[in-house]
Amino acid sequence: MNNELDDTDLQILRTLQKNAKLTTKELADAVHLTPTPVFERQKRLERQGYILKYVAVLDPEKLQQGLLVFCKVKLKQINHEIADAFTRRIQRIPEVTACYNTSGAYDYLLMVRARDMKQYQEFILNKLGDIEHVGAIESTFVMSEVKQTHGINL
Repeated sequence: MNNELDDTDLQILRTLQKNAKLTTKELADAVHLTPTPVFERQKRLERQGYILKYVAVLDPEKLQQGLLVFCKVKLKQINHEIADAFTRRIQRIPEVTACYNTSGAYDYLLMVRARDMKQYQEFILNKLGDIEHVGAIESTFVMSEVKQTHGINL
């Protein structure tokens, strides 16, 4: 672990991963300090880039985005220019909620949210299929979510 972080910093990070909506007082109570040093530590952790942002985790089913697909993409050829062009396009597609450059048989792993199979088909045909240099696509459909923590094991 990084030498700059002590046990209290790690406890603050663990607590915020579970509930980033805590007030400074609630966070201070959880880590057994007073609010002022907790506030200062939290701001330092933000400045130093340990805390990237705060988000609300939404229920995809309630928002009609219940279909989760892991989509593997193989490019026909790859170099810096082609990879940059691909990632710029992917950044602009709202159905893609995560994109990872991977090693192995495929170049990229996309996490895609859609309302249903029809919307996913439209995504493949009209968005991903329109990207130059896409050579192969393999889709894996999630039947049920077993675990998702949104956090890092500290």
